[in-house]
Amino acid sequence: MRIVSLVPSVTETLTAWGAEPVACTRFCERDDLVHVGGTKDPDIAAIVELRPDLVVVDAEENRREDHDALVDAGLVVHVLHVRSLDDVVLALAGLAERVGASWSAPELPPPVAIWRRAFVPIWRRPWMALGLPTYGGSVLSHLGVATVFADDGPYPTTTLEEAAARHPDLVLAPSEPYPFTRRQLPELDEVGPTVFVDGKDLFWWGVRTEGAVARLAAVLAEAGGGAGSAPGPDGSWES
Repeated sequence: MRIVSLVPSVTETLTAWGAEPVACTRFCERDDLVHVGGTKDPDIAAIVELRPDLVVVDAEENRREDHDALVDAGLVVHVLHVRSLDDVVLALAGLAERVGASWSAPELPPPVAIWRRAFVPIWRRPWMALGLPTYGGSVLSHLGVATVFADDGPYPTTTLEEAAARHPDLVLAPSEPYPFTRRQLPELDEVGPTVFVDGKDLFWWGVRTEGAVARLAAVLAEAGGGAGSAPGPDGSWES
């Protein structure tokens, strides 16, 4: 089957399943595959020219107008919509059936009661935060961490002053979509103690999910507030 993937998570997952796409986006980190634009600006003409049997998109990653253009061009488009850990199982089951791949559902640790609140910046200039409903927010919630912007929509625009006013216990700074590094540490530390995390583990779902949840749990535990830790009687963190 000739598949074009416009979703980095799907490209990674299909490759692991042995159903490697013939083309993908420039964000899929596959320099060995043909690139057909980005997730928000795919080259529709180039995709049509490839004559794929299937194009895979996600409602969170891709635009409706690009989906419609692909359908209008006569292509078969498989639509996913992943906004939570629960959505991953449903999405993978449907995708695996569509491409004829075998798969197994991710094995996750039991959910942890919320005991940490975090500011998770995802962009800068303007500052944007991770909220809900989102896959990343769902992963953190499963690990006992609530985003301080949970009630403000999926990706609200904010300021560092507003984030600080919500008194997060920590700041989780991902490596993508904005590549946060120690260069931003002074301003992030003004909001709360900052922990850097792998953005792919927080936002790429699929075959990555099981390992990503385990890695994030370990990072949070080391930071004093993840799975396997609990607040002691004096408010400190202990295993």
